[in-house]
Amino acid sequence: MLHIPQTSAVLATDEVAATSAHFYLIGGGIASLAAAAFLIRDGHISGHHITIIEQLDRLGGSLDGTGDPQYGYLIRGGRMFESKYRCTYELFDSIPTLDNSRSVSEEIRHWNEVIRTGSKARLVRNGCKIDSPEFGLSERHILTLTRLGVEPESMLGDSTISDHFDAEFFESNFWLMWCTTFAFQPWHSAVEFKRYLLRFVHMIDGFNQLKGIMRTVYNQYDSLVRPLKKWLDQRGVRYLTGARVLDLGVAGLPGQRRISQIDCERHGQPHRIVLGPNDYAIVTLGSMTDASTSGGHDHPAPLLGKEQGSAWPLWEKLATGRPELGRPAAFADHIEQSKWLSFTVTLRDPALFAHVRDFTGNVPGEGGLITFADSNWLLSIVLPFQPHFRDQPESVQVMWGYGLNMTRPGNFVAKPMGECSGRELLTEVLGHLGVPQDQHDAIIDNATCIPCLMPFITSQFLRRAEGDRPQVMPEGWRNLALVGQFVELPEDVVFTVEYSIRSAQAAVAGLLELDTAPPPVYKGQFNPAVLARAFTVLHDMGT
Repeated sequence: MLHIPQTSAVLATDEVAATSAHFYLIGGGIASLAAAAFLIRDGHISGHHITIIEQLDRLGGSLDGTGDPQYGYLIRGGRMFESKYRCTYELFDSIPTLDNSRSVSEEIRHWNEVIRTGSKARLVRNGCKIDSPEFGLSERHILTLTRLGVEPESMLGDSTISDHFDAEFFESNFWLMWCTTFAFQPWHSAVEFKRYLLRFVHMIDGFNQLKGIMRTVYNQYDSLVRPLKKWLDQRGVRYLTGARVLDLGVAGLPGQRRISQIDCERHGQPHRIVLGPNDYAIVTLGSMTDASTSGGHDHPAPLLGKEQGSAWPLWEKLATGRPELGRPAAFADHIEQSKWLSFTVTLRDPALFAHVRDFTGNVPGEGGLITFADSNWLLSIVLPFQPHFRDQPESVQVMWGYGLNMTRPGNFVAKPMGECSGRELLTEVLGHLGVPQDQHDAIIDNATCIPCLMPFITSQFLRRAEGDRPQVMPEGWRNLALVGQFVELPEDVVFTVEYSIRSAQAAVAGLLELDTAPPPVYKGQFNPAVLARAFTVLHDMGT
């Protein structure tokens, strides 16, 4: 049964709905798709008055999933979910699955009752799996974690995680599991680390087995984007794909500024949209997957920069001379600190999946992330439940992996990860899994491994100062709202679907002056039972 929340709006909403106002949403990721849904559902805006503008030929942004069994599937990443993603579940309570059998949220909840995550091999060290690894933290480390949890963000400033911990901390199992689960690096922002500690404190119990982590039935393009787009299609939302937004025209004096036009390039031709006095723009700032490149089974993925993308140059133009719109350089100018490589393996031989199942004791979809503690690349893989794509044949399996260290040579392939072809990446995985050498050729030759190099994938974690991330509703603007991973949402955490959807809900409520602002972020740190359990688990008493 679908849940359609009852909303009440002030008079301004009726006035907007009654006019010919149009809404232009720049960027086709989950933030824009969610904003379009909130405009229709909460703001009663006609879908025909909403246009989503996207550079690529398909929507979904970082929630992608493409390819086929012959040439190989590709997913740049997979987002994890948990039960406290209030904005996400509240939105998808309103969106039916593709077969209209239930809501998307109901499907996710039901699925995670059927397949509960419980890893029996979260870490692999010296060729042996470790079931329920101990955290290995000293009392000093636990005290520092506690201090970070209570210290105001203003006092942490733009410090890094490594500013607060000694080298021993970064050798602990706790850090090894934390950094590979969430993709943190020692040089990332201490403020972001603090927010994660508080946001997921209720999940520390079971963290070493990934308990409480939820997944979608298929990849997130199939499970989230396609149903949401279908719902928007049915309501007349318009899409301008293949359109690279080059600049946004600004009119009005400071304090009364407005977006007046959108300049695009589409199919090599200039395209201009002039906004009327009652029109609005919702802009996704930056992109964690901007300038991503794909390699192939026999060639590596090349590294590009922000100039080859579109999101960062657009934000730079918009923010120049306008400090209220943030400072994109804090996130876009440190590629060596924000890049990593993922890879998707399409297997036409069941031997590897059978080996991992027997080695770990988990069936695909149950175990979650497997991290090789000895890996020079800090390599992790995950075997999702199959099929992972809706059109995936029964004879094909799909596996995903990534590495956090791009500079060191591999343990089995004497090259840095970023220089490796898919074949070489798969060779490294087989080595860490201890697959017998005489099986390597058959597995590799019956597979397609596609590397994907993402220069900005953890840019939202980079250390930042106040004002680097702008507000959803920037001061002094009449018709502009900002969404995505690079706006400021106090207390919530970036690198999650929840953050993008929360920003979209805040943007729509702000522009239309609705009383449908996002619900509060869950705060487990104020639950004594949660804190008591976290204290016990961090001390390895009952892990």
